[in-house]
Amino acid sequence: MIEPTQNGLDPTALEDLLAEIGGRLLAGERLHGAGSSFSLQVDLAAAARPLVAAGACRLGVCSSVAPGDGSARCPDPSRLGDIASSIDHTLLKPDATQAEIDQLCAEAIENRFASVCVNSTWVRRCAEILEGSGVLVCTVVGFPLGAALTEVKSYEARRAIEDGACEVDMVLNVGAMKSGLLEAVRADVAAVAATCHGLGARLKVILETCLLTKDEIVLASELCKAAGADFVKTSTGFSSGGATVEDVSLMRRAVGPVVGVKASGGVRDAAAARAMMEAGATRIGASASVAIAQGAPAASGSGY
Repeated sequence: MIEPTQNGLDPTALEDLLAEIGGRLLAGERLHGAGSSFSLQVDLAAAARPLVAAGACRLGVCSSVAPGDGSARCPDPSRLGDIASSIDHTLLKPDATQAEIDQLCAEAIENRFASVCVNSTWVRRCAEILEGSGVLVCTVVGFPLGAALTEVKSYEARRAIEDGACEVDMVLNVGAMKSGLLEAVRADVAAVAATCHGLGARLKVILETCLLTKDEIVLASELCKAAGADFVKTSTGFSSGGATVEDVSLMRRAVGPVVGVKASGGVRDAAAARAMMEAGATRIGASASVAIAQGAPAASGSGY
């Protein structure tokens, strides 16, 4: 039996537990049933409480094995049969109109996307339209540069959550990261994470991977995990490049099996989305979401 600590389930113990469960399932063992080769007793209610208190809107585990190398990865979406539920349907262009935002929400409901991701000025409208639909509202803060003061990012997050956002995507302080100011980077993420979790929302941190070296991507991912981020995310879609399979794989290895990884920027068809998820992504940010969900060719374009 794994017991919660006084302040909730220890995060390291939880990660070890999930890794063990995934490894044993992959080895062909079953959990607590007829013919099972082991049983695991966990007070799930007690274990879940600190996760919900930390801002989790959903609880889940995904794990698979890449052929031949034994590395943990997320399942192939073609076998899941539902890429749509992992997509943040995104519209962040500065000239987005109210009619386009309304259409975004209608498409999200029809296709059962995970969320709509919009600028904060549209959060309240989206929350009203999507109420009861199961589709979440996601917004961005410190966007797209990441260079705003921590207090400003935290305030943006608070206001958006008060308007109905359940998830917040903040941009990393890329300049501080490139300067080696690691404690400043960690503190920036930790402050926004505390705001989000205190109000029941989740935090994704956009690394803007196209501006970082491979070593910086790994280190930034580790810093975000240590600071309490729920996801690390590749790109804003507004810089010089978007998500790559290599970067997603690096991020997944850096954060382990518990923290989410979101691939965004340039994911424009189902094949690209599957490749990102095979590399370790658990969420896709895209504006070509309908084409991805329906397996149709996406129109050419930039950004999300």
